[in-house]
Order: sequence, then structure tokens, then C-alpha cells
Amino acid sequence: MSELLTAERIEEIGSLGSESPDPAALVAELVGAVDEGRVADPDDTGYALLVAADILEQAGDLADALALATRAIAEQPDEDAYARSVRGGLLLRLGRSGEGMRELTELRPLLETNPDATYLIDELAESGHAETALEWLTGALDAILERTRTQQHESEDAQDEAAAMIYGLAQRRHDLREELGLPHDEYDNLADRLRAASNHALDALDDGPATLLYWPQAEYDALLARWPALADSYPATWDEHRAQIERALTEASGLGGADLGVAAGSVEGLAAFAGNEPIDEETLDEYADSLDDTGVTAWPPGRNDACWCGSGAKYKKCCLPRSRG
Repeated sequence: MSELLTAERIEEIGSLGSESPDPAALVAELVGAVDEGRVADPDDTGYALLVAADILEQAGDLADALALATRAIAEQPDEDAYARSVRGGLLLRLGRSGEGMRELTELRPLLETNPDATYLIDELAESGHAETALEWLTGALDAILERTRTQQHESEDAQDEAAAMIYGLAQRRHDLREELGLPHDEYDNLADRLRAASNHALDALDDGPATLLYWPQAEYDALLARWPALADSYPATWDEHRAQIERALTEASGLGGADLGVAAGSVEGLAAFAGNEPIDEETLDEYADSLDDTGVTAWPPGRNDACWCGSGAKYKKCCLPRSRG
């Protein structure tokens, strides 16, 4: 029987993408595993199809990419918003503007409730509809700000979530307007004020350093093999570890944190740092502090840049959409 297709292998394929000498073989591996029921985690079925669609899109085969995105929606209809946004963007790039806009417009309300839904803006901007993207961002900001003014008795968690969404939407809008060469307006000024305020916010937080200790996959496996007692301090799998890091950084950013980053640890480096001292959570924190000035990767990367986790895949295709939960 052929091997199961793991999440790690899907990401490895995604990092190769159309730059592989044989992207068609990568697509065949992904689709074949889905067809034969060989995806290790059934929840990754849609993910595998979307990675295959992305490879085809990069190679210029938009029609086949659209077919795979449509299939991803059918395979996992309960979690289809991201796949539908991909399909909407592909329809726009294929010149089927009416269908594409209908698909994306149905998802537009997510911008007011889901902090991850800026993938809709990416699809619009990358498909030549930047003005519409700006209109949607402005509308979402209007709605959330009005909601915060009129709903004074929301829970503290709801208020924090609204603040994080205002920050993220304002920054995305600001960046897009800069790309288009547009002059500052009221919301751009708000984005600047929020960003300036965030430069000092972490000093008031007691939740930890601006730089988080992250273990690349090989180092993660070696860490738990060398010091099994650390299993109580870390998730069961490397995939859960990097998702945990992404969530912590997202939460810190929503609370106003700036200059965030990840410092990649190494087992040999930790052993040299600790000497004969026991490896416990306090030692890990001190080791992370020692890495602050070296080997730090700024977070977040650009959506189209390589993901901070080292997979080689684009951030928007890797930890950004897969870390929530």
C-alpha cells in the first residue's frame, strides 16, 4: 500500500510549488492521495487540494486550479470559507468577474467577525480589484467601530477581539493605500496612531518576551528525545507547537504588541547554555532571552513571503490559515 500523505509532506510539497522541475508530479501526488483515501488526517483533505490548486495557479493553469478549489469546498463544506475565497479569486483571474464577485461578496461579512478573513482582501487585490478591497476594508472598520460605540456592555474578551480586528484591518488598509500611492486619510491616521502606540505596549505586558522560542521540526524532535520531561511543557507534535507559537504572537499583536519575533532554538545550543543546570521552563525562558539579539525572525512575515516556521511555503498558505483553533 502507498504511504499516507501527512501534513508535513503536504507542506513540503507546497514549499516546492511550481519551482519544482516537475510540478505536475507534485499535483498528482496530492490528488492521488485524496482519490485513494491516503490523507493521514482526513481534516487535511481540503488543504491538500488547495495546495495542489496553488501549484497549478503558480504554473498558470487557472482552470484546473479552479476545479481543485471547487472540489476542496465539496470535500469539507463545514470549513469552506478559505477555499471559497480561493475559488472566487480564481474566477476573477479567469475573467469570470460576475461569478467571482458573487462568491467573494457572500463571504464579505466575515471581515466584521473573523480576524483571519483578510484573505478576501488578498484575493481581490491580487486579481486587480484593489479599489473594491479598500471599500470592503473601510466598510468593515465602519461597522466594527460603530458596534463598539453602541454596544457598551460587551464582555472583555469581545472588546479585546474588536480592538484586535480594528488594528489588523486598519493596518491592512493602510498598507494597501500606500501600495496604490493614495494620500493619508482619517483611517490611515488611526493606523499610524495604533502602530505607534503598539511600540510601547509590550512594556506593560507581563505575559512574556517579544521574542518567542521556537523549535524547528528536527530540533523539536531532538529536544523531546534528549529531555523527555519537557513533554509536559510542549504540545504532542511539532505541528501543534508552531500553531501555538502563531496563536501567541497573534494574541500579543492584538493586545498592541510590536517588534514581535521568533528565535529558533537548537538542542546543542540549549545544552551549551544550560551546562549542568536542569532543563526546566525557567531555563528555557532564560535561553530564549539569550537569543534575542541573534537569529531572530521578525513576525509576521509578508503574506506572500516564506513562512517563519521554515517550511518554505508562503506564510498565507502555511501557518497563517492553519494555526487557528
